[in-house]
Amino acid sequence: MCRKSFTQNSNLVIHIRSHTGEKPYPCDICGKSFSVNASLVVHKRLHTGEKPFHCEICGKLFVSNSLLTKHTVIHTGEKQYHCEVCGKSFINNSHLVVHKRIHTGEKPYHCEICGKSFVENSKLTVHKRSHTGEKPYHCEICGKCFIENSKLKVHKRSHTGEKPYHCGICGKSFSDNSSLVVHKSIHTGEKPFHCEMCAKSFITNSLLTKHRRIHTGEKPYHCEICGKSFSDNSNLIVHKRIHTGEKPYHCEICGKSFVYNSHFKLHKQIHSEGTSF
Repeated sequence: MCRKSFTQNSNLVIHIRSHTGEKPYPCDICGKSFSVNASLVVHKRLHTGEKPFHCEICGKLFVSNSLLTKHTVIHTGEKQYHCEVCGKSFINNSHLVVHKRIHTGEKPYHCEICGKSFVENSKLTVHKRSHTGEKPYHCEICGKCFIENSKLKVHKRSHTGEKPYHCGICGKSFSDNSSLVVHKSIHTGEKPFHCEMCAKSFITNSLLTKHRRIHTGEKPYHCEICGKSFSDNSNLIVHKRIHTGEKPYHCEICGKSFVYNSHFKLHKQIHSEGTSF
């Protein structure tokens, strides 16, 4: 399917599941399935709360050794895997392999619904939820749901106020690393991702991907209610509120609610300016 090679047949069998979607190991608690048993073992710890791997430097606990290894780099700064094309470094080889696909254009994971391709299987899994509407990750504080766990973790920081990512230049802190990366470009002016069609440059690859749709006209996000399509998933999410009537932005002063955050911000100026309408 993708010509990737393996030293052991068992690894090939597991890899093929990334193409077929086979997940023979189900969780008996929540029903979620996995392609390898090791992933199921780690997943079950989310239910039991077990975190057997601890950082010897700061004491933080983790459900898997791989997560502990990634965390340790925060303390050591070690990134031993280097891209020979652009020089970027990574904490493990699997991240380097995925990164190299940015340069080669390889996208071996394909969505059977819309045909869109991805550089890694985890991104395909998340993408499929844009078609199904599945949001399996729930905030126990406010009930808001998310399509991926990383977005839930970032969201929870809006409740706790935690901002663990710090700019080494000005000291400003952020709730997620992507915001820190974008912020750092203010200091460095670096925009390493270039559009091959118009030569415009971007701070992150995700921004480049969105920009390319201006040229291609691609609109991969579809409303299952009316069929309207969008180039960005965030626009689809906002559009769906027309159908659901959801107004998630609430004014704590007068109780009025809004579909769009931009409208909410304009409304708040009414109160700050002391007008009566």
